[in-house]
Amino acid sequence: MTDIKPQANMQGGFCNVNKSGPCAVVIFGASGDLAHRKLIPSLFSLFQKGLLSENFYILGCARSPMTDETFQIKVRDTLKKDSPDVPYPKQEEFSQHCTYLSGDYHDTNLYTLLSERLIQLDSRYSTDGNHLFYLATPPNIYSPIIQHLGSTGLTKESEDRSSFVRVVIEKPLGSDLESVMALDRELHRVLREHQIYRIDHYLGKETVQNILMFRFANAIFEPIWTRQYIDHIQITVAETLGVEYRASYYEQAGLLRDMFQNHMLQMLALVAMEPPASFDADRVRDEKVKLLRTIRPFPLNDLSHWIVRGQYQKGLVQGVEVPDYLQEPGVASDSMVETFVAAKVMIDNWRWQGVPFYLRSGKRLARRVSEIAITFKNVPHSMFAPLSPRELAPNVLVLHVQPEEGISLTIQVKKPGPKVCLTSLAMDLNYQEIFGSELPKAYERLLLDCMLGDQTLFWRHDGVEVTWALVTPVLQAWQTEPENCPLTYYPSGAWGPAESTDLLVHDCRQWRTP
Repeated sequence: MTDIKPQANMQGGFCNVNKSGPCAVVIFGASGDLAHRKLIPSLFSLFQKGLLSENFYILGCARSPMTDETFQIKVRDTLKKDSPDVPYPKQEEFSQHCTYLSGDYHDTNLYTLLSERLIQLDSRYSTDGNHLFYLATPPNIYSPIIQHLGSTGLTKESEDRSSFVRVVIEKPLGSDLESVMALDRELHRVLREHQIYRIDHYLGKETVQNILMFRFANAIFEPIWTRQYIDHIQITVAETLGVEYRASYYEQAGLLRDMFQNHMLQMLALVAMEPPASFDADRVRDEKVKLLRTIRPFPLNDLSHWIVRGQYQKGLVQGVEVPDYLQEPGVASDSMVETFVAAKVMIDNWRWQGVPFYLRSGKRLARRVSEIAITFKNVPHSMFAPLSPRELAPNVLVLHVQPEEGISLTIQVKKPGPKVCLTSLAMDLNYQEIFGSELPKAYERLLLDCMLGDQTLFWRHDGVEVTWALVTPVLQAWQTEPENCPLTYYPSGAWGPAESTDLLVHDCRQWRTP
């Protein structure tokens, strides 16, 4: 294992870091898990780094009754857990920018009070009327919040765009193609597309962001990023956890909706898209949508040869015995919900014709890991008799998304000694070791982009629709013709059901073990 160490003085570097302008952040669902596990710690991190304007405030909004002081105490408790090494005065200073409003999301009076409070706070903090509304609520609450924000005039921007209003929504964005189109119509009744930020936290991870720079800023990779040199690509997102406290959501969603429609297809698009004309939000998203449109639809009459769904049973995960999915609290005893999906995806365009993309994701797997592995073709001829070209291990480039973000490249080298002895050598670049500091949280980057008005890392409406158009027929087939792709089972702690290996064995390939 070889570590790559950077030069002390890196040449040719470019760094574009912008500080947010004056802004109010309104968090609906401010008493909930997402707000205190992700949003508030990320905003505090931006505050510590000086990337938030001095003219900012956070207005928490939820059904739970709380005073401003109670909410500030809750915020400080959150920061003590998430950032225990940060001096208390800094946490106290941040919490003084936090205020709270309680009410029923369906009650018009809440939005009247919200409008009045925003006027007061905008004046106190000099935020120029810039408002970022973050919907950290269950998806069924999106519609009433958006409708009321619109009817109260809170989504209307000034004609000269001297101030902004932006709305951030979390996945799941719909449950099928029909529902996402209905949500889209709802959004566009009161918002324009440039005001809508559909967030996918995977796109905030450093390695995922780095895919574009790795491909398009290095001349040695882009020329070989084609069917002529790449044999296949594997994308793996594995979790050791089960459904935990999310059973009520997961029973309605399942893994295909929860992971494939968004995270997995977003990573595939970044790896496979054509180079955009510029690093502009719409140019990047244009190319992602073009790529997604070229994905070959799954053959519904032969699904089992293209996609495998599984459900975890009891087993050992990292030495700890865990129960069946059916024994998890809140799960129906006869549930057919999938906790694992593996799929073979083909892209019908010039660059990728004939190159399979193998995607897999699941819960209760052997390791928590997310990675993209690009396997290059074998050399066409081996001069190292008696080894044939297929006996020489291929070069593999791995983009590690989590838990340790970085890049590794496996190559063939001569082992030291008098004989000709080939061996594989992995050159590893670990982001945290190389750059010497803790990586920013995914939500940190995304929240800053929301305040700056940069939509590059956010879903556009056509991208959401094209991914749902791909997976909705599969979901419908599982309901109407389950025999074409029966639910399989796997013990917790494995890498999924045995049937998932057949997707690759049929092509004389195998899953990479992360």
